Amino acid sequence: MHTPELLRRIDRDWRAACPTLDPTPMRRIIALRRAASILGQAVESVYAHSGLNSPAFDLLLTLRRSGPTEGLAPGELAALMAVAPASVTNRIDRLEARGLVVRDLDPHDRRSWRVRLTQAGHALINELLPLHVQNEARLLAALSEDEQALLEDLLVRLTHAAETARAADEGSQ
Repeated sequence: MHTPELLRRIDRDWRAACPTLDPTPMRRIIALRRAASILGQAVESVYAHSGLNSPAFDLLLTLRRSGPTEGLAPGELAALMAVAPASVTNRIDRLEARGLVVRDLDPHDRRSWRVRLTQAGHALINELLPLHVQNEARLLAALSEDEQALLEDLLVRLTHAAETARAADEGSQ
């Protein structure tokens, strides 16, 4: 079922099942989640043939975008990717086994490691990056530039509000 039809059905069903309930917030979150899922699958199609999943591709992109020649500490990687350090370690292990990243001792702190792209990792990400950006531009083409900017602003505001609420909830416990 296509999303517009699904949302109309959900709205109609809730209004019949519970007439005093306004299903609008649920319908909007469903639309957002469905968009994230469908767009995520379309984005992944660019690099899936290379044996990469979203977390691994994100790590390679982060190293390509933000990693100096000597690499990044795993904690820095985690912060730049907005994920838990333990999940970064797992990703590094898998990518290192494929020869796409390497861990080197930090020259300034022998107790720490730096993660950097290998030559093969650089080659792969440089091959996939233009295809990835073209694909994302194609996916966004249904919206004008102004609509895309508005969408980005609205999503950032919505996410920030949810992050702020979560932090407040965690702080009160």
